[in-house]
Amino acid sequence: MPDPAPPVVPWTYEEIVIVCDAVVHNGWEALNNVHDERVLALSALLRRASPHRAALSPRFRNPNGVKRKSHDIVTAWAGHHGATTKGGKTTRRVVELFSTEPSRMHEEAAAFRQAISDPSPVPELAGAESVTTADEGRVFERRHLSRERDPRIRREKIAQSRRDTGSVACEACAFDFEATYGERGRDFAECHHRVPLHVSGPARTVLDDLALLCSNCHRMIHRHQPWLGVDELQELIRAAAHP
Repeated sequence: MPDPAPPVVPWTYEEIVIVCDAVVHNGWEALNNVHDERVLALSALLRRASPHRAALSPRFRNPNGVKRKSHDIVTAWAGHHGATTKGGKTTRRVVELFSTEPSRMHEEAAAFRQAISDPSPVPELAGAESVTTADEGRVFERRHLSRERDPRIRREKIAQSRRDTGSVACEACAFDFEATYGERGRDFAECHHRVPLHVSGPARTVLDDLALLCSNCHRMIHRHQPWLGVDELQELIRAAAHP
């Protein structure tokens, strides 16, 4: 029997921005030729951004995939007349942003392309003031896409937990690092975005968008796709404790 086809990997906000930038520069025309140097370059760039997935599947972000995504983008554009494809909500959002804020989006696309090629580290954000919202999601890590996260909102989420409950415990399993490790574990927890940044794209994060998790629970959520919600992980923990 033939090997099963590899699972389809959803396109991220950053990937769509990069392809949409090329489509806009092409006069809002799809990139129809898989041998076009632009299509080949986009495919190579996107595969380099996710080397592990590229190694697992030669089909991952290959020229045909870039061509199809360019068609999704064109059919989501308000100036398109004719049949549409099912490009998804993120594609429609990116197209709308390119239509309403083209200068900013071209800058984002250039930054994303540079981010993939430049191996410099992720910068730390300065400032320790209290915040309840933060702009997050821009790509800084190179070679493997990783999104900027503002450490201030993590600190505020921890402070909120301490104010509301008197402790900082995992919202899935209730593990408390301070209770186990003493002062060394005080105010330690991992901050989880309930809606992943690769789905939302750059977003204004509020405290309710976040959950505090222990390292084990955080990794269990992200172990396999589709990722679990915090409530789903709580159900697994309860089911395992009471088989």
